[in-house]
Amino acid sequence: MTVDAETFRTAPLDEQAAAEIAACGLEVRLAEDEESTLAWRAAVRRGFQDREPEERNHEAGRPGTAYRRRLGVYDAAGALPDMPVATFATWLSELTVPGGRAVPASAISSVTVAATHRRRGLARSLMAGELREAARAGLPVAMLTASEATIYGRFGFAAAAAAATWRIDTRRAGWLSGDAPGRIDYVSREDARRIAPELHERIRLRLPGEVIVPGPHWDDMLRLRGDAEAAGAVRAIQYRDAAGEIQGLAAFTLDRTPPTPATLEVVFLYAATDDAYAALWHFLLEHDLVGTVVATERSTDEPLWWMIADQRAAEIRLRDHQYVRIVDVAAALQARRYEQAGSVVLDVTDPLGITAGRYLLEVADDGTAQVRILREGEATGSVPLASLGIAELSAIYLGGVRVRTLAAAGRIRTDAVDRVDALFRGSVTPCLTFWY
Repeated sequence: MTVDAETFRTAPLDEQAAAEIAACGLEVRLAEDEESTLAWRAAVRRGFQDREPEERNHEAGRPGTAYRRRLGVYDAAGALPDMPVATFATWLSELTVPGGRAVPASAISSVTVAATHRRRGLARSLMAGELREAARAGLPVAMLTASEATIYGRFGFAAAAAAATWRIDTRRAGWLSGDAPGRIDYVSREDARRIAPELHERIRLRLPGEVIVPGPHWDDMLRLRGDAEAAGAVRAIQYRDAAGEIQGLAAFTLDRTPPTPATLEVVFLYAATDDAYAALWHFLLEHDLVGTVVATERSTDEPLWWMIADQRAAEIRLRDHQYVRIVDVAAALQARRYEQAGSVVLDVTDPLGITAGRYLLEVADDGTAQVRILREGEATGSVPLASLGIAELSAIYLGGVRVRTLAAAGRIRTDAVDRVDALFRGSVTPCLTFWY
């Protein structure tokens, strides 16, 4: 089954979720018209402890929510009956998986519950309903980035791609990698906005865990929204190779608040070639009057580690980032590619009952896979068995979390750890370069 973005955005609400919320004396509905959308956005800001919106926020924020499926839960007995007491947003996107492929995915964001309506199961009903809707739409996976790490595991999500934050003392770091043959130039934020989407599209299928950047996100990152604070603080540079082709782009800010020297914070850095990567980092690390470079949402396997002379000049902190939740086991596992042939029976449990069952995964010599749902009691011969939850299967899906690690943690049970680990392991470290 395939679905287009608008059909997905306007699909009917899940009946079970609507009934559960109605049992609490509340109503869930889509925020579609202008008035309800403004109230929905105000509720989201409240949920994330932001200031109440002004008129300029409403106008500037319109593109950032127009493409989303916006769910609100309303309390008719409340003092603000037209403002949601819970919010939820999804949209149709793509997730890069091992093998340089992308699968359709439900991206999730703006999950809030008002402090006055906590512990009524609203988030659970909304999440379960939208995951069922994703499955009905034929989407193999759902995904999100989380403001709190402990919320989403109970829904079957797992952190499948971690992110690294770098803090580099430029006075100690040094540079080992030499000079790239192209050139670096400053570009305007408007030019960077034009270059970034095309460059990111060239890169994203190389990185398991990466997703399509929604257009308004570029405006946010480059502070091109009408309500952006300190918009002029963002600078952008591009790298062109010897043939004049743009192969890299970076945006950054400079904070010269005493004590000096300044701190340079990388907003984003995208490089289509190794030379572009080296040239952009070399420029940033040797920027005049800068003592510290900070970069977030970087890969946990950055080549930069091996390009600086003093690795102890870099403080690196890892954290969970890209969460994945498989909603169709067969479709998801067949979509990715594998490093070696083999077979395994996956006995999957699911707290929401969407994907529970036993699956036979068979990988051919060319890395392609076939998945079959097994009947109860069906014999599988000598094929190894792995028992795991849908969160654990989602964690290993992108190839960056080791089966061996989860088995040692008691999260996966199998007598064939080496075989199952080798089957799922990927050759490229998963990475997601922004929040959504």
